[in-house]
Amino acid sequence: MEALEHEIHAPHRPAFDIPQVDVEERAARRSLRGQIARLEHELADAFVTAFTMGGYELPVARPGEPRLLDLGELERVRDELAERLCSARRSIAERADVQAENRLRLERMLLEPGKYRFVRIARRDVGEPGCGVWQVRPRLGLIGMMMGWWQVKLSSGCPLAGGCGLRPAAR
Repeated sequence: MEALEHEIHAPHRPAFDIPQVDVEERAARRSLRGQIARLEHELADAFVTAFTMGGYELPVARPGEPRLLDLGELERVRDELAERLCSARRSIAERADVQAENRLRLERMLLEPGKYRFVRIARRDVGEPGCGVWQVRPRLGLIGMMMGWWQVKLSSGCPLAGGCGLRPAAR
């Protein structure tokens, strides 16, 4: 009976042992988790920026079970995130450079269309939304081509989503 009372009044201990972590390791974990959170936030911002430019490739998700990461694993996660962020920023910068070159080329096309015969630049190539395309074409067809009359035309964009096809009968 005395043993039963001792078990009832004894403080509840979990069924598993929780490892004791010293103060320095806690501070290191807190610092690494803060760095990981900051990198994830910056990577999310980079994803939003890159989305309008066509996006970038996401890494393949690794299946895993929930667990507490040790310091080495936290450092690996941080380093992988830093590398992904660097790669995403590099990709965004390269695309921005290409778009800037295309905008400059478009400006030159608009100023001197005769030097850019039959050149096409899509709106997405200059960072604008939509499906339109700027194209240098001869004015008045074959006569304009022979006379050197060139103009830049912007297409009207994407066709309507519904199209001109048959529509289902109303119910």
